Amino acid sequence: MEPRPKVYVAGPLGFTESGRLYHETVLVPAVVAAGFDPLDPWDVVEEIAAVFALPVGDTRRVEQLPDVNRRIGARNAEMIRECSGVLALLDGPDVDSGTAAEIGYAAALVRPVVGLRSDIRTAGDNEAAVVNLQVEWFVEASGGRLTSTLEDAIAGLLALL
Repeated sequence: MEPRPKVYVAGPLGFTESGRLYHETVLVPAVVAAGFDPLDPWDVVEEIAAVFALPVGDTRRVEQLPDVNRRIGARNAEMIRECSGVLALLDGPDVDSGTAAEIGYAAALVRPVVGLRSDIRTAGDNEAAVVNLQVEWFVEASGGRLTSTLEDAIAGLLALL
C-alpha cells in the first residue's frame, strides 16, 4: 500500500477555543477523510503544552518560552519540509503572519499550497486580490490555488497531490 500524501495544515485556529474546535472536529477530519496524513502544528507535544499551561508571568514560563518558541518553529519547518502540500487557512481581517510565513517557506520548497478563504470580509490589497497580494502570489507560484470552501480546498489538494 502506498503511503498517504502528507498535508501540512497551516492556520491560526489553535489560538482560540472555537478555532481549535473547528480545527479538530471539521478541518483535520476532512483532510484525513480525503486520504491525506495531516501534519498538524497544533498537535503540540506534552512538554510544550505544559509550558503554555503555566500562568502568564510565572518565572518558569518566562525562562522556558524562548526554547519552546525555537522548538515550535523548528518542528513546523520540519513538517513543511516533510509534507507533499499545504492547506492554509486564510480567514480573518488579514492573513495570520505565521501562516503567511509558512506559505512562503512551502512555496520556496516547491510544495503546492491550497489557500482556503471562507471569510466574507475583504482582505486583499486591492480589488484584484483576495488576500495580501504577496501571499496570493506565493500560493499561485507554488502551483496551488485559492478556494472559498473546504470542499473546494480538499478537491484542490486531491488534484495537486
